[in-house]
Amino acid sequence: MVMNKIYFGDNLDIMRKYIKDESVDLIYLDPPFNSNRAYNIIYGKEEQFKVFDDTWTWTGDIPKTYDDIIHCGNDKIIDVIEAFHSMLGDNNMTAYLVMMTVRLIELHRVLKDTGSIYLHCDPTASHYLKIIMDNIFGIKNFRNEIVWCYSGGGVPKNAFARKHDVLLFYSKSNKNKFNCQYMPYSEASKKLVNSRGGTSIDGKKRNIKRGAHLVDWWSDMNALQTWSKERTGYPTQKPEKLLERIIKASSNSGDVVLDPFCGCATTMVVAEKLKRTWIGIDITYQSFRLLKERLRKNSVLPTDFIVEGEPTTMQQVDRLIEERGRFRFQDWITGKIGGIPNTKKTADKGEDGYYYWKDNKETKKAIISVKSGHVAPTDIRDLVGTIDKKADVGIFLTLKEPSTEMVKKAVTTGFIYDSFGQRYPKIQILTVEEILNGKKLDLPQ
Repeated sequence: MVMNKIYFGDNLDIMRKYIKDESVDLIYLDPPFNSNRAYNIIYGKEEQFKVFDDTWTWTGDIPKTYDDIIHCGNDKIIDVIEAFHSMLGDNNMTAYLVMMTVRLIELHRVLKDTGSIYLHCDPTASHYLKIIMDNIFGIKNFRNEIVWCYSGGGVPKNAFARKHDVLLFYSKSNKNKFNCQYMPYSEASKKLVNSRGGTSIDGKKRNIKRGAHLVDWWSDMNALQTWSKERTGYPTQKPEKLLERIIKASSNSGDVVLDPFCGCATTMVVAEKLKRTWIGIDITYQSFRLLKERLRKNSVLPTDFIVEGEPTTMQQVDRLIEERGRFRFQDWITGKIGGIPNTKKTADKGEDGYYYWKDNKETKKAIISVKSGHVAPTDIRDLVGTIDKKADVGIFLTLKEPSTEMVKKAVTTGFIYDSFGQRYPKIQILTVEEILNGKKLDLPQ
């Protein structure tokens, strides 16, 4: 296993295939919360594109995964998941808990004996997840239920506003690493301690400069706001300060940090800054592209940074299409050129994705059309007709070589000009092989 590595795919498959037993020092995971919501990347002021649905149903692989757990040989886990199934039935919550249980079993396997895990969740399922973690990691290894309080957002009409998340902190044994963290004393406490010669009411010495021992109620950091410099537009993004506290508390320099739902790379960025090695896993193409961009933007991309699971050869592209389907291929190649996939997998009239750039203060738009099979000049004509109504530029990505007539049609469509007089082709054709060989769009970033 190589460190400083991002794996592209299902974290369950990747952990089983690539991550060895007891090889990780710290795990932080911020999985979907079973909130029954769709989460979008916000691009600019108007456009939003779905990253993932936080909705689970008793369909697809869930019944098979449930059966795998029932036959896993761990009587405690079997009893728990059977009890939940009996109590809740074949519903969304049971499906979610099955998805989480099988992954928590793998996370326990890869965690070192001195390691710790922080599971980020909310009241939707935290009570169920704690029971599962008690049985996987052991009740005696429960360390804290950390409550992270924040403000902002809307207020419901028929309930108190929910403004906190829960982090379930477990270790694998009683030998877990832990570095005490401190928070500043309040001004009132400082005044009291100073008036008593550096002691508090109980007569104990207090280190005003160092601060007070951190407790399990974290109210000194807010959730990210829309104006925050850290914001990437990725939904459910957590502040770097939160990850910094966790990583400092439960790991040391050089330790391995794993985030199996790494999203927009906050864990990876902070781990790199704190001189930890890291492993990130994510399955969504949108977050995967954003993750790489953020690592580079933050200037924390190490020289040995590796991406596992992203096609680099035409043979691997063919395998991607065969194993994951043409829609997955569309999403991947769209993200590869810096675009955002269209998540509406219907009769999209050739709108498989979008690409945006700024011209002065104005947002410009390109429509991306992706073809993995036969191509013809009519595809270019259709794209021209679409952009005339909806966009500034058309981008045609093709697995097959375009014909001479297609190239001629694209060239004769003409150009657009930006506010500085820079010229760009109105229709651009790129083959997948050209993109793999490093060819870029003739458009601003």
